[in-house]
Amino acid sequence: MSAPVLTIDLNALAANWRALDRATPSGVQTAAVVKADAYGLGVTRVARALATAGARRFFVAFAEEGVALRQTLGPGPQICVLSGHMPGDTEMIADLDLTPMLNSIDQVTRHIEALPGCGFGVQLDTGMKRLGMDESEWEAIAPFVLEAGPEMLMSHLACGDDPDHPMNEAQLQQFHAMTDGTGLPRSLSATAGIMLGSRYHFDLTRPGIGIYGGYPYEAALPVVSLSLPVVQARAVLPGETVGYSATWTPEAPSMIATVLGGYADSLLRTLSNNAVLWDGDIPCPVVGRISMDAITVDISHLETIPRSLDVLCPYQKIDDLAATAGTISYEILTRLSSRLNRRFVEGGL
Repeated sequence: MSAPVLTIDLNALAANWRALDRATPSGVQTAAVVKADAYGLGVTRVARALATAGARRFFVAFAEEGVALRQTLGPGPQICVLSGHMPGDTEMIADLDLTPMLNSIDQVTRHIEALPGCGFGVQLDTGMKRLGMDESEWEAIAPFVLEAGPEMLMSHLACGDDPDHPMNEAQLQQFHAMTDGTGLPRSLSATAGIMLGSRYHFDLTRPGIGIYGGYPYEAALPVVSLSLPVVQARAVLPGETVGYSATWTPEAPSMIATVLGGYADSLLRTLSNNAVLWDGDIPCPVVGRISMDAITVDISHLETIPRSLDVLCPYQKIDDLAATAGTISYEILTRLSSRLNRRFVEGGL
């Protein structure tokens, strides 16, 4: 097998969801966010593993993602669409029993006129200024919306991964101000909000990145590993250069391995001359620029030429790699190429 191997541990993924579920008080439902093809890992296998673990409500970004998810899960589990009811979504919402989280007065009007009696939720803007109705919009339309019977009111924290940020408390109080007294189920927290404690949990939490092994759920089990096959090794002498733009020259005779993988596989160019790959527990520095399909690595200190080197492994998790690349784990995961050879670990879910 010449392609890089991405191993996805569905047992670890299910264990992370269960642990986040246990982190909330009894009576709080734990959903699962599986947008962007389950954060790049493959929604079919991931959603089935989460459903087996006990998840009964799922969140996707837009209706087309809900179509694929419904085909995977069949009838029963609730599928919530964060983009709400967009033009052209009506048939998908109705035919596949999707639940749009309505974000504006226009969406409320569209949904109730096109699909009267069809379930929906409402997203409120408590300060993030991204999706949802702000306080004035909500005050203007709340009596009409509440009469129509929404299934849930939700909002989203902007700074939940920074526990000391004052915006967390401000958004919590704003959410209370906009929803107290409605008698409806409420949801404010994704993974970061779960970590902030029970004041932020309300009736439903929506973990995403924590399920997949990422910060801020520091106790998460690693879900993904990525191994790149070594295609060639060569001696490089002082004065010679490695890679595009000749950005690296050895100070002593060196052995350089070329591994298959590159920025087409989520290994960003910012990792050039900056990251390490691993041979077991031995770090091997990336030298030269990362290209689309190949990475050059200094293996001079190894006793033998390895068959492969690891990018994601117990010694370098997704947040470690993301920090080196100057990004976040979400971007690393969601950019994973479809050409990677995916291997799923499952059993006893």
